[in-house]
Amino acid sequence: MKHRRSFLRTHPVLAVAVTVGVLVGSGALAATAARRPEPRAASVQTPQNADKAGLGAVPSSPGTPAPSSKPPASKAAEANRCALSAKLVPGCGLLWGVAPGAFTDLSSSKALANFERTTGRPADILHSYHRGDEVWPTADEIAVVQQSRKRILFANWKVAWGTTWADVAAGGQDARIDRAAARLKAFPGKLFVALHHEPENDVRAGGGMTARDYAAMFRHTVQRLRAAGVTNVVFVMVYMAYEPWCVQPWFGDLYPGDDVVDWVGMDPYLFAKPGGYGHGDFAYLVDRTSDPARWPGFYTWVTRTHGNKPLMIAEWGVYEHAADSAQKAWIYSTVRQQLGRFPAIKALVYFDSPNAPKGDTRPDSSQAALQEFQKLASSTVFSVTL
Repeated sequence: MKHRRSFLRTHPVLAVAVTVGVLVGSGALAATAARRPEPRAASVQTPQNADKAGLGAVPSSPGTPAPSSKPPASKAAEANRCALSAKLVPGCGLLWGVAPGAFTDLSSSKALANFERTTGRPADILHSYHRGDEVWPTADEIAVVQQSRKRILFANWKVAWGTTWADVAAGGQDARIDRAAARLKAFPGKLFVALHHEPENDVRAGGGMTARDYAAMFRHTVQRLRAAGVTNVVFVMVYMAYEPWCVQPWFGDLYPGDDVVDWVGMDPYLFAKPGGYGHGDFAYLVDRTSDPARWPGFYTWVTRTHGNKPLMIAEWGVYEHAADSAQKAWIYSTVRQQLGRFPAIKALVYFDSPNAPKGDTRPDSSQAALQEFQKLASSTVFSVTL
């Protein structure tokens, strides 16, 4: 999806609607949106049976453990093993995150608190969206990462807002980049930054918006930030991962280079309504293809071409199908069952919105969906030491 959070309180000029591509390449973004209702009270449910991924599940019939010559690891040693690297890659498990209350006028902190209370698990990653000359990180975002419970900010920034990728690459927005550099150097800790996520939908044949212009914009921005002394940013290249774009001849030209990309991200979505392109399980979500000979699926492609990079599901969501709430619940259950089949994935960041362009992605859009999402959230695979 494109620009997600409403800035009605502090950025009234951003209440203008913009057109963006979502999944099928188009959709209208509402400039204003209804407030998200307070979440239903719920208790976290512990998975009851082991699944294929072993995500925090317990054996259904306990037995005597096999003897081992190795002494059990201490809690300190285990915590160190599951800690983050310099590039924020977990030594084991996955980071759990959210873009909370999207398309509402709730502050990040309020929306995050609602999501965590509803789902029963604190988020490791807070996902936010910014563009152009907006002042970011915001005071609210800084306050969230400074809470006693550690969190990592993941900011999307459209550097070229109001201009073109080619203009940024040529130095036309260096003053904008330098102002951001000053704020980033003052930020308390490390953070993820994506530069113009989902660029596929904005590629044009010319006008400074070609795929190569995007790669040049990304490279110039990263290099200028680093030259200004920014050392606390982990850069993420986020693809829409929509198959019709992935088979375009320019698709490979988007990648700006291993030296300026720390993580690769993707933004896939599913529809709970059966019968269409976007309905399926977790494996379909991350590796869907209509023709393996033409396109192998995004997960397969990225691990073949950029296998040295950790993969982030930078956004994902399931659009509710009110006529059959069991469908959304089933999709959530497959995440627990199948996540272990995709070891390159190191972060899972949900997109939480009551009125995203294609529907309601909230995990509590039905009680059945919420129960399955809570089981996913309770998985020990997300027990990463920040």
